[in-house]
Amino acid sequence: MQPSSCDTFVALPPSTEGQRIIFGKNSDRPCDEVQEVVYFPARDYAAEEKVECTYIEIEQVGHTHAVVLSRPAWLWGAEMGANEHQVCIGNEAVWGRESADDEEALLGMDLVRLGLERADTAEKAVDVITELLEKYGQGGSCMEDESGFTYHNSFLISDRKEAWLLETSGKHWAAEKVQGGYRNISNQYGITTKIDKEHPKMREYAQSKGWWDGKTEFNFATVYSFMTTARIEASGSRYCEGKQLLEKSNGHITAETMMGILRDKDSGINMEGMFMSTGSMVSVIPTNPELPGVHYFTATPDPEKSVFKPFIFVENARPLKETSSPSYGPDDPVKKKPRFQSKPNRRHELFVKHELVAAIIESYKDRGQRITKSMRDLEKTKMIEMEEILSSGIDKPDNLADLFSRSVHEEMTVYSKS
Repeated sequence: MQPSSCDTFVALPPSTEGQRIIFGKNSDRPCDEVQEVVYFPARDYAAEEKVECTYIEIEQVGHTHAVVLSRPAWLWGAEMGANEHQVCIGNEAVWGRESADDEEALLGMDLVRLGLERADTAEKAVDVITELLEKYGQGGSCMEDESGFTYHNSFLISDRKEAWLLETSGKHWAAEKVQGGYRNISNQYGITTKIDKEHPKMREYAQSKGWWDGKTEFNFATVYSFMTTARIEASGSRYCEGKQLLEKSNGHITAETMMGILRDKDSGINMEGMFMSTGSMVSVIPTNPELPGVHYFTATPDPEKSVFKPFIFVENARPLKETSSPSYGPDDPVKKKPRFQSKPNRRHELFVKHELVAAIIESYKDRGQRITKSMRDLEKTKMIEMEEILSSGIDKPDNLADLFSRSVHEEMTVYSKS
């Protein structure tokens, strides 16, 4: 198995239709891994409280924002998600000259969740993540086994007005602001000479390692990465394909455009095989702060065989039980040392029903086409409903408190009829 994972996209005006920012990500993970979609409301904490992340405990802050997350069911953090302030974050695995650390620290996925819980703008999320990186470092196995699969992380972060690309190598990092157009990332360093924020010793460190002579123009991707490994080559083709797909719709990129890109198998963006797209997300964020954002998640593998279902932040939003995996608490094999001695069943209710339907779609052409059409019809109906809210705002917030769960039940009804 050659690990390679994830494609993340953001499109801002004038590349989008209307004054909206469109964010999207496919989470490419081991094909037997379950991805859940969960909601955590905003919370206040007492002084000196701690928070237990996937491997380590860190200091908690006084207040965390409400978040909706798509995450591998075995860990604390998230592959992608959004918060009540319409900040969206997705991360990518990157490899470079600095070896990735297998010593347990914060996972990149922990940093995604921490950034969402603690920042109300994209730029503040950059600050949150980099401060935590400096204090605690990044490291530990990124898969639910003893393979020691580790990597550095890049992050694409957006809010209502801009996006930021943050790329890391150990504790060193560079960040670039994106104020218009579109951007995508795919497992390779992409920041070159336009650097808007950086680790204060990032250049000095590179020079001390002999990666940079201190005289030529500093190019982060050239200095910190290898461009020869099979991983980078594979991600390079996906990056180019993704960029071309965005360019094809430049000026009128919509949520439907982004879903289409995430479903594209020819490009490799909708990944199949031992690593596959196990969860997908598309967010639509109006630049007008009076209007809500809509966040679509599949909570199931292969977006081509899945339904994007909407979530909207409202005050009384309810837990997402149908897409939450079983919890094993302190008995979870991830929490016990040595870790990963067994793998419990982490399949949530929707995953179980979807698994059967996906097999039918794969095995029976005519029947599969009918099921897929019903799934697309449901998705289209939901998107039409959401368009009214995106344009006019929320009339009755309580009616949206269980929006995602209702959509999941409608999806499961489609499966039952099939």
